[in-house]
Formats: sequence, C-alpha cells, structure tokens
Amino acid sequence: MDILFLLIPLSLVLVAVIGIVLFWAVNTGQFEVSSKEANQIVEDDDSSKITDD
Repeated sequence: MDILFLLIPLSLVLVAVIGIVLFWAVNTGQFEVSSKEANQIVEDDDSSKITDD
C-alpha cells in the first residue's frame, strides 16, 4: 500500500510531462504537413536522372 504513495504522484508527473511535450510539438508545427513526406516517395520522378553511358 505504501508503494501507491510513490506511484500515483510519479504517474501524474509522467502524464504532465507527456502533455507538455505534446503541447510543445503541436505549437511548434511538428504536425503541420504530415503527408508531405509520404507523398514525396510516390510522386518522385527519377526518369530524368537515368542516362545511358
């Protein structure tokens, strides 16, 4: 039972830290263009880079 006095505040601190990190990530634009990198692979045109030497 004594361990709960340690684990409950520790878990609340962990949740607060995760919330602060998520808030920081959203406010600094980390999630602005999430599909850009995924679409870049599909739309990449390498045909101009191929040469016959």
